[in-house]
Amino acid sequence: MLKKFSNGCVRVMNRWLPDPFLFAIILTIVVFIAAMIGTWQNPIELVWAWAGKGGTGDGMWGLLSFSMQMALVLVLGSALASAKICKKILASIAGLAKNKMSAIVVVTAVSTICCWLNWGFGLIVGALLAKEVARRVRDLDYPLLIASAYSGFVIWHAGLSGSIPLQMSGGKQFGDVFYSAELTHTIFHPMNIIMCLVILVGMPFLNYAMHPDKDHTITVDPNLLVDEAEKEYKIETPAEKIEHSKILWAVILVMGFVYIVLFFIRVGAAKLDLNAVNAIFLFLGLLAHGDLRKYVDAIGEAAGGAAGVLLQFPFYAGIMGLMVAENTDKVSLAKIIAQFFATISTDITFPMWTFLSGGIINFFVPSGGGQWAVQGPIVMPAATDILAKMGTPAAFIFDEAKKANVLDQNSATYAQAMSYYGRAAMGIAWGDQWTNMIQPFWALPALGVAGLKAKDIMGYLVVVLLFTGLVAILGFLAWGLLF
Repeated sequence: MLKKFSNGCVRVMNRWLPDPFLFAIILTIVVFIAAMIGTWQNPIELVWAWAGKGGTGDGMWGLLSFSMQMALVLVLGSALASAKICKKILASIAGLAKNKMSAIVVVTAVSTICCWLNWGFGLIVGALLAKEVARRVRDLDYPLLIASAYSGFVIWHAGLSGSIPLQMSGGKQFGDVFYSAELTHTIFHPMNIIMCLVILVGMPFLNYAMHPDKDHTITVDPNLLVDEAEKEYKIETPAEKIEHSKILWAVILVMGFVYIVLFFIRVGAAKLDLNAVNAIFLFLGLLAHGDLRKYVDAIGEAAGGAAGVLLQFPFYAGIMGLMVAENTDKVSLAKIIAQFFATISTDITFPMWTFLSGGIINFFVPSGGGQWAVQGPIVMPAATDILAKMGTPAAFIFDEAKKANVLDQNSATYAQAMSYYGRAAMGIAWGDQWTNMIQPFWALPALGVAGLKAKDIMGYLVVVLLFTGLVAILGFLAWGLLF
């Protein structure tokens, strides 16, 4: 029954799911029409808002810095995973796989942990580990193994490279309001950690339970999984000697790790942001490759995976510009939708509804950063409205804090608002990562390493989607009731 259900899902997805870039185009048109109808704005003015208002840094070009950050998360993580020392570690871990059950459990667990640390790193590590395991366990279903490696990605936005919680830790402005939440209210909140642990423990065994019988198992010839020989370098000319200089390599490493230590001492782990995470993976990658020229080449090979981010983010930023474009009465499409969510939600159910809506939006915007640009202007003002119902004038507090810094940040009101903004932001984050299981955009790097197509693994991932969705729904309800 489970196999029939998975196969049916594969057929539907393979027939109807277009390229993610087309989703960005379709969503742009849908939001444009909705903004025109909902706010009665002139279409010419909406085009102006969408395209950036003549170079003001808004609209399509409002996420250039963030786009670079997200591209670096993928590229730096992938480059680290490709280092020789990382591959040796993966080979040792693969030795733990003695049979089908241990193989699926090990691959799923390691991929999940690595994606929590850095999603770009985890995507590549999971696929490389799966190939190592497939060489050792011959009767294993290869598509399920790769699906298990990718399933760990379902936890990335709740981890250390989650773009939404990391942006919230530094503060994010939507309209005239400044929103903030420390990592203790997002990534390191007890409820977020519990939800992650439930998935980490339960998902490996769920994946194994889906293993097909012998007649339907698709194996792979181990000879087809041999990696290309590591590139050899000739060091003859003065330029080549400089490129492979251990002195230059050591000096820049010392500077980099001194900065990282200073960051944790002077700023603190609770203020960890995307720039700090990228710095950590940049210098870890340099350390792991042990050579400046080798690292340059590794970055070059990994950069191709960021093409989708670079192409699509201007359109997500344009959608954000359409969402927040106001008419003469200061009404925007984002405000209309935010008020609707605030009306149907309570302080307990609002993050759950945010999670479910985030899962739907992720079909159209298969990027955490892009989704934050589209959904953030809706969810955070709605969270402010919910707080107002609770008697917390959060919007006024944070606006004034940014302008005049007069707020006592030790006050109970400040803590209550920050906690609720953190919970709402994590609703978007969990919704984004959830439906990545049936949105193949981010599976492409892993599929490229494995030599498979999205349709080969998508059926298994539908079951993962149902399991993790249940965990998240119950988790957010418990988050509202217990904290």
